[in-house]
Amino acid sequence: MRILGIDPGSRKTGFGIIDLQHRKTVYITSGHIKTQSSLMPLRLGEIFTGLTEVIEQFQPTMAAIEQVFMYRNAASALKLGQARGVAILACVQYNLTIHEYAPTKIKQTVVGKGHASKIQVQQMVKVLLALPSTPQEDAADALAVALCHARYE
Repeated sequence: MRILGIDPGSRKTGFGIIDLQHRKTVYITSGHIKTQSSLMPLRLGEIFTGLTEVIEQFQPTMAAIEQVFMYRNAASALKLGQARGVAILACVQYNLTIHEYAPTKIKQTVVGKGHASKIQVQQMVKVLLALPSTPQEDAADALAVALCHARYE
């Protein structure tokens, strides 16, 4: 089973792909889609295009995505929701089943604390996947989403 984890964002959307083989997780790839445009509709298009390229190249069988949470303000939450919607659409286009997890559930599963720091998430992802170096923040968050799903699958 190949799991695509997604950490949605309007400026940077993280992605991480792992395989789940006999209850063991294996790292495949990770990264982020950094949008270039200052216009939100164009950024959403970039996220959609970037994720469809990742899906086509790595052929995940399912996706897991972080749920929306109230961030700094309502405007930020709306932008995050739009980015999340585009990410979900990219997955639906490829008939991937989508699982959603709250940020605290993801952190609790990966780190053991629901309010863990970004650095703690990065370090635990590195350890759990036996990575040679610490993944970039958005990629680590996306890998954490995938690991969370693997734990409950």
